[in-house]
Amino acid sequence: MDFKESEIVELKETVTGDVKKEIISFANSTGGTLYIGVADNGDVVGVLNPEAMMQQIINMVRDSIKPDVTMFLRHGIKDINGKKIIAVEIQRGTERPYYLAQKGLRPEGVFVRQGASSVPATDTAIRRMIKDTDGDNFENMRSLEQSLTFEVTNREFQERKIELGLPQMKTLGIMNEDGIYTNLGQLLSDQCNHTVKAAVFEASDQSIFRDRREFSGSLFQQLNEIYGYIDIRNQTRATFDKLRRIDSRDYPEVAVREALLNSIVHRDYSFSASGLIGIYPDRIEFTTIGGLLTGVSLDDIMLGLSVCRNPKLANVFYRLELIEAYGTGMRKIMKSYEGSRHKPIIETTSNAFKIVLPNLNENYFKERQPLIRNMEEEVLEFAKNKGAISRKDVEQITELKQTAAGSLLRNLVEQNLLVREGQGKNTEYVVKR
Repeated sequence: MDFKESEIVELKETVTGDVKKEIISFANSTGGTLYIGVADNGDVVGVLNPEAMMQQIINMVRDSIKPDVTMFLRHGIKDINGKKIIAVEIQRGTERPYYLAQKGLRPEGVFVRQGASSVPATDTAIRRMIKDTDGDNFENMRSLEQSLTFEVTNREFQERKIELGLPQMKTLGIMNEDGIYTNLGQLLSDQCNHTVKAAVFEASDQSIFRDRREFSGSLFQQLNEIYGYIDIRNQTRATFDKLRRIDSRDYPEVAVREALLNSIVHRDYSFSASGLIGIYPDRIEFTTIGGLLTGVSLDDIMLGLSVCRNPKLANVFYRLELIEAYGTGMRKIMKSYEGSRHKPIIETTSNAFKIVLPNLNENYFKERQPLIRNMEEEVLEFAKNKGAISRKDVEQITELKQTAAGSLLRNLVEQNLLVREGQGKNTEYVVKR
């Protein structure tokens, strides 16, 4: 019998750690046979105590390779010219990709057969194998990252006195029945690799940034931090009806909450692009990756039809009483603007969904703009004449309070009109040259 390494044959003189790599590569590819006791050049050297060595291979496979590949292995002892060798036949597995348990679903843990060699699989090849095996449902697919922690998610469950142990994780779909974390688990983990980018703009276009931030971590961490980021900027304005003072926030809190939840729960996480939130003086825009599902129209959504892209993620949020079971979010948003001439705008494309919440106090903003511009001109004129200006100078010139004076200076710096110099009490601002 002639032995030669090929795409379906691997030769080893004895059992080494590389045996695991070879078995994985055959199971992830078209299958093959591993011969133990045969040199690379095809010479039969044989093995001593083949029964014990065969048991060693079985234990190695069972302990080191995930998912369990033993059902796709057949092994036996062959006698070649009076020398004993071990033949391990490996079939193509049905739960690809198989990987080294210590390395996980990464190129250094996943191998495929390439010619007569076993080589690390690329990220693209790993994703393709997962998709072929698990199907197109993103939530159910095995996560590429298996070293996950759930500090934030555990805290959310504990605050609501809901248990989150291994049985609950499997029931919710955070991990599958084999104890492998799914993409849903990755989204809820502290290692979630999807982010949301938020930006605050000076005017109604994107010409001048006032602030920008990228939110990461567990989806629950993103949810809480983004809401806080928006809430700080959701100002309360006071108007008067004769002697009666009327306080009104720029945006209804229920509308902000529902729009934010919609952007997180219904996002298409199979895309790596970040979600976007734009905060303008006259509106907030929530742009979500992923358009409407096939067969669902915008009119259907506005009527309350609930067709969820991520049903298991939605179920987790429902369990935590963050969303309701039925599609009431859009109706809540529209209802919060009842009686106002400003109405939310919903825009969709094949790959995106946008909710635009108008500022209920837009008139207040428009009325204040000329006054703000006059103040800025006074501050710039003072800085030019005196060589520099401090926050206390601004308070005296404009009669603004400390916080408002600091905000005005910050806006001028962001517009590249002033440059900040010094620190603490010695901070001054000079005209940019």
